[in-house]
Amino acid sequence: MGTELPVGVPIPWPLAIPPAGWLKCNGSTFTTEQYPQLAQAYPLLKLPDLRGEFIRGWGDDKDVDVGRAILSWQADNFRAHQHGITAFDAWDASVLTRNDRSGDALLSTDNAIGYGDTPNGEVKSGLYKTEYSGENETRPRNIAFNYIVRAV
Repeated sequence: MGTELPVGVPIPWPLAIPPAGWLKCNGSTFTTEQYPQLAQAYPLLKLPDLRGEFIRGWGDDKDVDVGRAILSWQADNFRAHQHGITAFDAWDASVLTRNDRSGDALLSTDNAIGYGDTPNGEVKSGLYKTEYSGENETRPRNIAFNYIVRAV
């Protein structure tokens, strides 16, 4: 493979084994004696572990990822958000009760308001949680490649 790319640049590779002079980005360590040019790009003498990871552009003092360092790893995260359940009148509110599905409903009748005709004469107020669904991670659609880095 050519030498057009500088030593240390990670690229996606469609095979399990990298070509000669290239290493997998799998978190392995190396010595300055083995790869002096690679040591300049990775001064901690350790390749990034890009197995199952996405590369993200460094914020470089922009309003994104403030204070983050180059080559730092970041855990997954969700932006804070909430889901609500709306009861439109006393009848609707009175039928929002706990059921033993995967979601919980936290109920309080302390502040019950008797608007109109409700089945039991009271409106249950409180915090209701929606059911959740999904897998154990959030990820965009993707195709798996090995990340490799030119070592010599």
